[in-house]
Amino acid sequence: MKRKTGIRFLAVFLILILCLPGTVSCGKKENRTAEEITDCKIQHEKEFGGVYICLTIDEFNSKGYEYGDSLNITFSNGYVLEDVLYYNGYYTANGEPLLVAYPGYPYIKAGINNGEDLYEIANLKKTKEEIAKQSLYAVAALAQSDTAAIILNEAGKYKDIQNARNIHYKDDRTLYDSDEIFANFRYVKAGKIAEKTLYRSASPCDNQHNRAPYVDALAEKAGIGFILNLSDTDTKIEKYMAAADFNSPYFASLYEKWKVELIALNMNYGSQAFKEKIAGGLNVMAEAEGPYLVHCTEGKDRTGFVCMLLEALAGADYDEIVKDYMITYDNYYKINPTKEKDKYEIIIKNVLDPMILSLSKGNETDVQKLDLKACAVDYLTEGGMSPETIDKLITCLTGE
Repeated sequence: MKRKTGIRFLAVFLILILCLPGTVSCGKKENRTAEEITDCKIQHEKEFGGVYICLTIDEFNSKGYEYGDSLNITFSNGYVLEDVLYYNGYYTANGEPLLVAYPGYPYIKAGINNGEDLYEIANLKKTKEEIAKQSLYAVAALAQSDTAAIILNEAGKYKDIQNARNIHYKDDRTLYDSDEIFANFRYVKAGKIAEKTLYRSASPCDNQHNRAPYVDALAEKAGIGFILNLSDTDTKIEKYMAAADFNSPYFASLYEKWKVELIALNMNYGSQAFKEKIAGGLNVMAEAEGPYLVHCTEGKDRTGFVCMLLEALAGADYDEIVKDYMITYDNYYKINPTKEKDKYEIIIKNVLDPMILSLSKGNETDVQKLDLKACAVDYLTEGGMSPETIDKLITCLTGE
């Protein structure tokens, strides 16, 4: 099986935008070389779906590769990805392949951005550990797991996009103006959502970014009655609660009272499984008493998608959804229309707009023309929510 990705339209489009006067300038073609990678072990990354290529980020970069490079990846079964973008974040268009060196990952990862599992698409052989769990016949048939080879296609081909999207935040509370900004905690003001009914935030339980205790205190102050946790499982929650730095007693009290619903989303928001998980979580939310808190790890993308759905159900228009979504980028990165207009607009067009357009299932390309409420209803109906439960959820949000 072989796949060639070709040149990405969106990447080219953004590069053209970035080359306009007043924006990030385009660099000259680089003559840099990099060491070819051959026969590298791989692992199946199952949580979000993809292929870990077993080199740490530092190991891979030490061989001459840089963010913004174009690469060719060949797996030992003959599956090929050409002109793959190498970034330190998920900066490609949805459904497009990339090699990502995401902070915190044990290895570099090849995957499909917000898409299907590349490991399954490429029909890669299981690891030896997985093979050992199968029958003896399967072991004989799959005696060796697949490997990966990487070669530099063009140095720095997409560096301008890397530079525009390469944004990071600090986990130091003293660098932020308030607990609310640091915790990315706020109530949602959009459409007919009643005041202080729906909140969004970073995680109140996963303290990897030092924000959980702040979110927890703010959740208690707001009187949160139900939490929709988009990122975790019971196993993860138990691990967080057993950690020495766990200091989220209010979250723990809600969890123990079965007022926390865990749906463990990835970011493949076009998939049926994603729709069903969201619908399942909102079914529970519709039966719970608020105020409601929606969160993932950072309270950014998965939270942004679910809040976009809820805002649309409550009659929010496109501009209201944009305003709420982009507050997160102001909180974390100080990206707003005044200070970072170019980055602000690129994020809307390359991140948020595709989320919204996914509700139309490819039937519309102009976000301004969508009937957002009808699209949200269709999305949740396809996920398994009944019209009666959707109406009940709207009542919970709006009080009407």
